[in-house]
Amino acid sequence: MPVSAHDQSFVAHCLELLAPLGAVRARRMFGGHGLYVDDLFVAVIAFDRLYLKAQDSSRQAFVDAGSQPFVFAAKGKEVTMGYWSAPEVAMDSPAAMLAWGRLAMAAALAARAAKAATAPKPASKPRARVPKR
Repeated sequence: MPVSAHDQSFVAHCLELLAPLGAVRARRMFGGHGLYVDDLFVAVIAFDRLYLKAQDSSRQAFVDAGSQPFVFAAKGKEVTMGYWSAPEVAMDSPAAMLAWGRLAMAAALAARAAKAATAPKPASKPRARVPKR
């Protein structure tokens, strides 16, 4: 599905907003875009909105700023993800987005650490036995 000029412009704007945080890139996914900063998945663009990754410790800040959770329908049910719409004021400039982007990066780092802690460890290969003389 081709991306409209409007979509491309909005993605470019969001990348510009997050650029002070590190190397940013966008990847098409599920009819929207995933945004990465230094290879951390920190945001989603869907339904013409930017949603930033949140965690338990930052969720209330998003609520207080009037943000909405990222919700979509799947198999007849509403699914709520751990992403919250960027506050309107944060969409004005990279400086205004900086604190919110840092919260999203902290959430992405915490999620990566939690995933690594619970990932099964690969089995070690048995060593070859050296015969005794």
